[in-house]
Amino acid sequence: TAGKLTLMSILGLKKKQPKTFKVKVITMDAEMEFSCEVKWKGKDLFDLVCRTVGLRETWFFGLRYTVKDTYAWLKPEKRVLDQEVPKDSPITFSFLAKFFPEKVEEELVQEITQHLFFLQVKKQILDEEIFCSPEASVLLASYAVQAKYGDYDPNFHKPGFLAQDELLPQRVSYQMTAEMWEEKITAWYAEHRGIARDEAEMDYLKIAQDLEMYGISYFSITQNKRDTDLLLGVDAQGLHIYSPNSKLNPNKSFPWSDIRNISYSEKEFTIKPLDKKKDVFKFYSSQLRVNKLILQLCIGNHDLFMRRRKVDSIEVQQMKAQAKEEKARKKVERQILAREKQMREEAERAKEEMERRLFQLQDEARLANEALLRSEETADLLAEKAQIAEEEAKLLAHKAADSEQERQRLEVTAMKTKEEKRMMEQKMREAEQLAVKLVEQSERRLKEADHLKQDLTEAKDAERRAKQKLLEITKTTYPVPAYSTPPPPPPPPPPEAAEAGCDAASMRLDFKDSDMKRLSMEIERERLEYMEKSKHLQDQLKELKTEIESLKLEEQQQQQASLYSLRGDVLLKCNLNTKVSVSVQRNSAYMSQMAFFEEV
Repeated sequence: TAGKLTLMSILGLKKKQPKTFKVKVITMDAEMEFSCEVKWKGKDLFDLVCRTVGLRETWFFGLRYTVKDTYAWLKPEKRVLDQEVPKDSPITFSFLAKFFPEKVEEELVQEITQHLFFLQVKKQILDEEIFCSPEASVLLASYAVQAKYGDYDPNFHKPGFLAQDELLPQRVSYQMTAEMWEEKITAWYAEHRGIARDEAEMDYLKIAQDLEMYGISYFSITQNKRDTDLLLGVDAQGLHIYSPNSKLNPNKSFPWSDIRNISYSEKEFTIKPLDKKKDVFKFYSSQLRVNKLILQLCIGNHDLFMRRRKVDSIEVQQMKAQAKEEKARKKVERQILAREKQMREEAERAKEEMERRLFQLQDEARLANEALLRSEETADLLAEKAQIAEEEAKLLAHKAADSEQERQRLEVTAMKTKEEKRMMEQKMREAEQLAVKLVEQSERRLKEADHLKQDLTEAKDAERRAKQKLLEITKTTYPVPAYSTPPPPPPPPPPEAAEAGCDAASMRLDFKDSDMKRLSMEIERERLEYMEKSKHLQDQLKELKTEIESLKLEEQQQQQASLYSLRGDVLLKCNLNTKVSVSVQRNSAYMSQMAFFEEV
């Protein structure tokens, strides 16, 4: 009974144990979950992932997991659950490249292989696991943008379209602003026009494989038991020894072609060179798990190194032939697609041109219709204008006839005006001559008046002297009354003198009376003659002014030219008036002298 119970309990435990477990595999661009059987080995899970991804170049990749403070690769020959994998559910693995090719263009055949390598190397550069200069970072970023966005289109790729993309390492991106880096990347990106995605990724990898830290796995080691810290680098070329602070320039290198054997015993590694004369290099690693990882990477890289030096296997040759055919087919497809794209762009441009031409023709038709309407309106307006012009022509012909008659009348009037002008000039000349004569007569009369005035002054003096003498004679002849006291009389003149004085006084008085009468009569006669002549001259001047005014009015009414031609005559008449006015002034002076003589 006890045996039966033990057997049943064992069977019950077997029934309760799960037959599958969950696995989560993270690739560089996806996450996948699988349900695996408990008995699966690492190779079974790895093959499932490769089939799911579509990968045939499986020798570069592996499933990596984290163990405490380091990492390890899933071993293909052991069961999955028998290895030191995490006990979480699901168990997480990373599908990554374990080994790197020497020349990516020759060794990477499939496009999926190129793409996975591109994503992994790009992440290592951005995470600064691989050192890259700023210039190379910009160039690599431009190829990454070409692979992601295709050809550069300035109408679509506006400034700022790379703001959300991580393209540069943090160490590099701090040196300039994001806008400045984007401008540099876009300048290179515009040069990659026409490059397909797989070609851009391959160009990225060809530049990245020349970087110093590309494809190298680093481990901390010591050269002796005194703990001299060093770094061991394992890559496709061989083994390299570095200083702890420098991962770029190795202190010592051991190419795979120069290594005869690599072995380790617990913590001690021994590198035996092919040349037995050279010294054996030994180093130490403190962790057994790391030692196993180093040995595993050394074996895998050495196997690939030797495999590259041999003829490709049938499988690889088939893969390369298929890849070549696939590339040729894709190239043809890209050419067809580019041609179709070009034709479509040309068709679109032709369509746009036709639409633009259609719009232009519609605009031209609309403008033509508007021009036709305007021309019809213009024709109607021109017809009205023609009718108006015809009426105006008739009116102008009538006016021309009237103007001709007016011209003939003006010619006759001009002839009359010329005749009247000639007569007026003759009258003006006669008036001028008369004025000159009057001026001469007035000057002569002035001279005569001056002589008469002088004679009058002399006569007055003689009269005054005669009166003085007469008074003297009178006082001598008649006695003075007794009641008055007269002054003593002057002594009597001699008798001969008294007689002579009386005779002279009587003669002078007689002369004065007769001369004064005669002089007064002559002055009156001259004054009357002068007044008659002056009145006659003033009448002539008035008539002349009246005729001049009437001629001026007629000249203004006829033609402007006649007005200009008569300006000189008017000026001449004005001069004549000036001379006549001077003569009148002189006659007025003469009249004032005559008035003085009348008063006298």
